[in-house]
Amino acid sequence: MAAELPLDKREDEPRRADFDLIRDLAALLDETGLSEIEIGDGPERIRVARTLTGTALTAPAQPEIANADASDAPEPVNIDSNHPGAVVSPLVGVVFHAPEPGVEPFARVGDSVSEGQTLFIVEAMKTMNPIKAPRGGRISRILVENGAPVEYGEVLLVLE
Repeated sequence: MAAELPLDKREDEPRRADFDLIRDLAALLDETGLSEIEIGDGPERIRVARTLTGTALTAPAQPEIANADASDAPEPVNIDSNHPGAVVSPLVGVVFHAPEPGVEPFARVGDSVSEGQTLFIVEAMKTMNPIKAPRGGRISRILVENGAPVEYGEVLLVLE
């Protein structure tokens, strides 16, 4: 477990870490299955993270994706979140390309999308969160597979 330790704000005592809060956040990680959590007030922040071992977070595969050719799988590409067209996941969860199994995906490579159009759904803690286009453009790459776990800040697709 890695933790960035903020310091108490007392002027009359040496600054020290809030270990009770860190323990509470670590327990919340275990309870929710998250890999990291960060809270803060102004410049002082606490971030608690852990490396997950064992079984990865999975979701039921959609039949048309599970039986797809390897040629349908996204190409491995190294695009970071600083890329000007990168659309990143705002949360940890499982990404879905369509609203339900057997339905057309929200978007495909080559599609033109407008600002605010739904591109994916990320399921987190049994809540479906739409991921919307931050601006209009054409989808040049989709970097995540349907039903794959995603991390906060992971690049999902690239808009031109």
